Amino acid sequence: MLAQFKQETGITVEVTLSNNEEIISKLRATGGAGFDLAQPSQDRITGVQREFGIYKPIDLTQIKLDQFTPEILEVTRKNTTLDGKLYALPYLWGADGLVVNTKFAKVADYPDLCRPDLKGRTSLRLRRPVLMAFAFAAGKDPFALYGDPKAYAALMESVGATLSACKSNVRFFYDNKDQLLNGMRSGEIVAAMMWDTGGWTLNRQDRTSSSSCPDPALWAGLTRSRCRRAAATMPAPMPGSISRCGRISPPRSPTRSATGLRRAALKTW
Repeated sequence: MLAQFKQETGITVEVTLSNNEEIISKLRATGGAGFDLAQPSQDRITGVQREFGIYKPIDLTQIKLDQFTPEILEVTRKNTTLDGKLYALPYLWGADGLVVNTKFAKVADYPDLCRPDLKGRTSLRLRRPVLMAFAFAAGKDPFALYGDPKAYAALMESVGATLSACKSNVRFFYDNKDQLLNGMRSGEIVAAMMWDTGGWTLNRQDRTSSSSCPDPALWAGLTRSRCRRAAATMPAPMPGSISRCGRISPPRSPTRSATGLRRAALKTW
């Protein structure tokens, strides 16, 4: 994508891989300087902007909104609009769900990962989506509690207690997709919270193989789509909005140097 963007615009993009906390801290420390484009999670934009003012609203005159998937654009508008101004656009999305080797286990929802018969046979990430998933499985909507910090904290403490009690069921907390896929293929784990790409990989590659996971992946209890948003930062204009399918709005003229250097902080997937 970066090569295509440079070919079409002449702008060289310098990428820094980061995460939500680092992005926010760096932009706070610099007053929004240092990056032209930031990619925090969609639910880490309006609250941060209200408190610290580190982002710049999207200039919708530069965007071809008809090229976005309407449903995803509407979710983004709802979650990233502050005081009538839109601070983000959809960049890419995916889903977290349950992947289960149905030859060895029957799992219908996230709480099943804590059943006694699955002790030492499951895997999770040490990341926030796990908290969200268990909250939804308990019939709660954590996003609806953002306006009530006490209620939100109480829900997260409740979910945390559930996960702490479930720790003996977790064979390992995975750091990357390969670790998780190998654990499922070897039979070391039989159920896990996994990205959609992992589930489809197991389903596609292993159904006809001699691995221990020949059955199609079973999906249950899908959480809301994880959306990564591109939010413009304060000091410099956006060089053009980017999506997975390439440039979707005309770039502005380079303003920093002859090479048109632009810097972006991208949250790792």
